[in-house]
Amino acid sequence: MKFPDDFKNLLWSHDISRIDPDRDKTLIIVNAINYGDLEHWKWIRDYYGKDEVRKVLTSIPAGQMRDRVRPLVAIIFQIDEFNHAPRSVN
Repeated sequence: MKFPDDFKNLLWSHDISRIDPDRDKTLIIVNAINYGDLEHWKWIRDYYGKDEVRKVLTSIPAGQMRDRVRPLVAIIFQIDEFNHAPRSVN
């Protein structure tokens, strides 16, 4: 499957010609979730698989996802709990 050109808008701070879908999986998934549309979400699901997307999204700090997309992500990718960073312990 070819890496879509329309991801340029989501990866604006990166040279799209140097992006490797396998090596840069977390970057691609997080940016698609935060700034992409339904077509971007479908592409990451089709390319990486639902389980792998779920694995990435539950391994990153929840704060890396925009608050307003997190509830929809939880439904679509069947995520019960996100990785919330612990508060400082003093």
